Amino acid sequence: MDKQTQTELEAAAFRALVAHLDTRKDVQNIDLMNLAGFCRNCLSKWYLAAATEQGVALDYDQAREQVYGMPYEEWKEKYQAAATPDQLAAFAASQQ
Repeated sequence: MDKQTQTELEAAAFRALVAHLDTRKDVQNIDLMNLAGFCRNCLSKWYLAAATEQGVALDYDQAREQVYGMPYEEWKEKYQAAATPDQLAAFAASQQ
């Protein structure tokens, strides 16, 4: 496979992941962190790192908006629930 095709496939997979996460707003970031070790914020940081590597002017809030589909603060107000004690305990255990 040539490099351009690989890049296009990777970009399509990323877009599909972001679209899937957009349909699952019920899945909280802490759930993603506990199950998969990454969350929407991680994707945003990776997106920002890729932009920086390519010399694209982008800040963290803009990167998060690409992943969340809206400003992060708006997403938090609409969809983020407080983490439960069980979620926090699972997260703490995974960090050790």
